[in-house]
Amino acid sequence: MTSTLPKNQPGLRLVDLFEHGLDAPICLTWELTYACNLSCTHCLSSSGRRDPRELTTDEAKAVIDELETMQVFYVNIGGGEPTVRPDFWELLDYATAHRVGVKFSTNGVRITPEVARRLAGNDYIDVQISLDGATAEVNDAVRGTGSYDTAMRAMRNLSDAGMKNFKVSVVCTRHNIPQLDDFKEIADRYGAQLRLTRLRPSGRGADVWDELHPRPSQQRQLYDWLLAHGEQVLTGDSFFHLSAYGQALPGLNLCGAGRVVCLIDPVGDVYACPFAIHDEFLAGNVRGQGGFARVWRDSELFHRLRRPQQGGACASCAFYDTCKGGCMAAKFFTGLPLDGPDPECVQGYGEPLLAIRGAVPKPSGDHSRRPVAVVRRPDLDRPPVGPCAENPLARTPLA
Repeated sequence: MTSTLPKNQPGLRLVDLFEHGLDAPICLTWELTYACNLSCTHCLSSSGRRDPRELTTDEAKAVIDELETMQVFYVNIGGGEPTVRPDFWELLDYATAHRVGVKFSTNGVRITPEVARRLAGNDYIDVQISLDGATAEVNDAVRGTGSYDTAMRAMRNLSDAGMKNFKVSVVCTRHNIPQLDDFKEIADRYGAQLRLTRLRPSGRGADVWDELHPRPSQQRQLYDWLLAHGEQVLTGDSFFHLSAYGQALPGLNLCGAGRVVCLIDPVGDVYACPFAIHDEFLAGNVRGQGGFARVWRDSELFHRLRRPQQGGACASCAFYDTCKGGCMAAKFFTGLPLDGPDPECVQGYGEPLLAIRGAVPKPSGDHSRRPVAVVRRPDLDRPPVGPCAENPLARTPLA
């Protein structure tokens, strides 16, 4: 895997190579299905119902063959709930047999003791258990009734099976920022690693972002906590906008969209970023001539994203070199200009723009099983969710 930028330039940093793009993604996010047994209020892909146009098993295996040829390090599989797809375990085995590592995100509904032992025996597999509250009260208000117990049971099963360093994946909201130490304790208890990600206004998250995203004081609290614990906590490229506080955080301090990451959705559409599911960021489809490799290497959108950033309104900011203007998806889905500041700019430049923003773009596609109402709840100060169906919509037997 190489960069598209010549390497014989003195003083070139690794992040500079990433900014100009690689000839294959470091990490490919792949949503295998929109089917899900939960209806999380902040779901980035508005999951719930299965799309009948999903890639077939053979088509999915063809994508894996491409990833092997391109030497993609690993694929991050999500959804929806990927384990409800009938051929999930077949595709998992196929990927690892072809030297494509798999990290998959799950709410834990199908992580039985037997499945946990199977996963623990494969060194090419990593598991991320989604948990958005260190208590059932906080978690279930976002993810649905019973989801906390499901996640904790899955973690116990993985731990009992001897799986080390699986991930506890947390989307940071204003309601769970006070629980950062508690999340770390849960991860340590089960021999897992904590992974924190940013709440983006994507999918159904666009409807609840104003109510759930951390307040400015909590952004600082998160930044200070990450400085103290960052070497033990994974963040990916979630919080590079916080670097404008003064010190770069561990992780990728760069928007990797179309440069080192991208998304394949269940029907094969390729987007620049997992949080930017909109026609504006659609690069192509793996079913087209040349497959995924051609989309990655020849997409006009990706070539545009790999050009040097000019900074726009942020270019004069002293922290632009670390912040890079923030998250593309967060700006787009809050109605802010892409060449302007992040809506959560820690220097405060995003707030005045949010106050005068006009129409806000809507994410492409809604696969929700039911409307998600955003209603104030005085007792918990967050939107309610109804009880979730116990069985996934796919109605397939548990593995």
